[in-house]
Amino acid sequence: MQKDKMQVLLHLKKSGLDKSGQAPIMGRITHNRTMVQFSSKQSCNPKLWNTRESRLNGKSREVVANNAKLEQLLLSVQRAYQTLCDRGVEFSAKEIKEQFQGTMQSRTTFLQRYDQMVENEKKLVGVEITAHSHSAYYIARKHLQAFIQERYHTSDLTFGQLTEDFLDCFQQYSVGELGHSQSYYRKMALMVKKACRLAFREGFIDLPLFDLVKKDRGESKLPRALDRRALEKIKQLRLEDYKVELILVRNLFLFTCYCTSFCNLQCFYLMRTQTSPMKESSFCLREKPYTAAFLRDMSFLYKSF
Repeated sequence: MQKDKMQVLLHLKKSGLDKSGQAPIMGRITHNRTMVQFSSKQSCNPKLWNTRESRLNGKSREVVANNAKLEQLLLSVQRAYQTLCDRGVEFSAKEIKEQFQGTMQSRTTFLQRYDQMVENEKKLVGVEITAHSHSAYYIARKHLQAFIQERYHTSDLTFGQLTEDFLDCFQQYSVGELGHSQSYYRKMALMVKKACRLAFREGFIDLPLFDLVKKDRGESKLPRALDRRALEKIKQLRLEDYKVELILVRNLFLFTCYCTSFCNLQCFYLMRTQTSPMKESSFCLREKPYTAAFLRDMSFLYKSF
């Protein structure tokens, strides 16, 4: 029977501050002259950390919730230690950590960690990503849960249940059954790999899942700009006289193609007060200094086309 007492200490890793100024909370297990560190998967403001009590100061809802998680963490380590003691054999601090993290791995599910990743990404909306890009995480989550329900007949999977062919089966479901493009599936696969990579960094899994899996990008997107040949086709296109609105849109587009620093959308909101008078009752948008070049009004362009 192991008689040496175990000690667990929680401390801040102040050298690993994230972009929001939060420091990760680390743990240290000492037992039988051996020592090992582990991550608590939590972080806090260094100003709130109480080194003496190994907990956060304050009574806010967030502080109370974090302290409760830390208490559960310490209890889980104590249970792992007691489980090893009941075996009646020698063990080290590393074995306590492995027993403790193995219990956590069996409790933590893939979609739970994915949801945590989405919440963390939500804080970056407007800073590093757009709201439209962030909404793609929710759509991918819906497809992932539907796939897990159809193939595994359960609402979620633990990381231990994720097999090597998970992404291949998900590709068959996404591209084959739902009709998604290869590039769309690849985006969702990258989200899965990101969630697994974060789980590996936090100690939920021992090896990074799907880290070496590479997926094709699929067909390249259509060009975002017209070439000279396509522009000439639009310019030479003859429309019926009664298609007034279509003719106007075509002429506006061609006008902005030949104008520098003047986009198509600005042309729709152009007002007569924003033009400058010229000779022969004509108007221009801007006169270039020291040259005889002008950007004339719309009527001039209509006649030229």
